[in-house]
Amino acid sequence: MYRFVPLLIGLFFFLILPQVHAEGIYTTEKLITVDLGSQLLTAWEGGQIKHQTKVSTGMYLTPTIKGSFKIKWKVPKQAMKGPSPYKKYYPTGKYFIKDVPHVMYFYQAYAIHGAYWHNNFGSRASHGCVNVPLASAEWLYNWAETGTRVEVY
Repeated sequence: MYRFVPLLIGLFFFLILPQVHAEGIYTTEKLITVDLGSQLLTAWEGGQIKHQTKVSTGMYLTPTIKGSFKIKWKVPKQAMKGPSPYKKYYPTGKYFIKDVPHVMYFYQAYAIHGAYWHNNFGSRASHGCVNVPLASAEWLYNWAETGTRVEVY
């Protein structure tokens, strides 16, 4: 009986606590939310969803940072490089990707950007950035200004 107590307590809290869903978000300003659990990015404006897309966020050893941020700066296209703990894919221990499109930095080296080198959207596949399909990356880049709020959870 005692071994079921934690399970029962967890079930009790699951049933009585309100479940938080992205549909409950309201703001009159532009907002980008990134749901790490569902690998889903949503662009909001005036309490309405303007755009939604599957994304690929950070893998186990290179997770995407959670928190409240703002887009700090935007770059139309650039090379990205850095260390990689994934020796299977990067035997040198470094990655280098040319011509990464529509880059929007929101915290240090963390950015939302287009990804042409994979099609694993909906699964974790990055070194910490938020990888977005090319068409969505272009749309977001044109829609979001510097200072747009970004919530990663």
